[in-house]
Amino acid sequence: MLLAGCNKRPPLEGKSVTELEKMLNSPDANLQAQGALGLSKRGREALPAIPALIAALKNPQVAVRQNAALALGAIGPEANAAVTALIDVLRDAEWMVRRQAAVALGDIGAKESMPALKKAAGDPNSAVQKAAKDALAKIQRG
Repeated sequence: MLLAGCNKRPPLEGKSVTELEKMLNSPDANLQAQGALGLSKRGREALPAIPALIAALKNPQVAVRQNAALALGAIGPEANAAVTALIDVLRDAEWMVRRQAAVALGDIGAKESMPALKKAAGDPNSAVQKAAKDALAKIQRG
């Protein structure tokens, strides 16, 4: 019986950017997280979802915030509108979210985030420290 659900496709598979963005507003937190994850797999194609992803950075669910940061980083430099929100997320209570925000800032290449990333390099969590240091190096390389 346990194998019955194995053929089921993940909710994000085969969805358009618009459909994935709509998932961010679902009452189901799992669908919200899947929507953000799906957008992360679209890279620059997810540009129209930037405002929704910025809003998702304030979601009460850790996985939604983490996946929203992942998606913004995957968009790259064109997600520059999210830099201020991602800098704020470097102070999130959850280390996984802080780590993903640091990675995203590096992927975006936001020079204005360097002071916040330098501060995050002293985070109590070693994964956040490493992500912040890697992001700083990436930004400095240009």
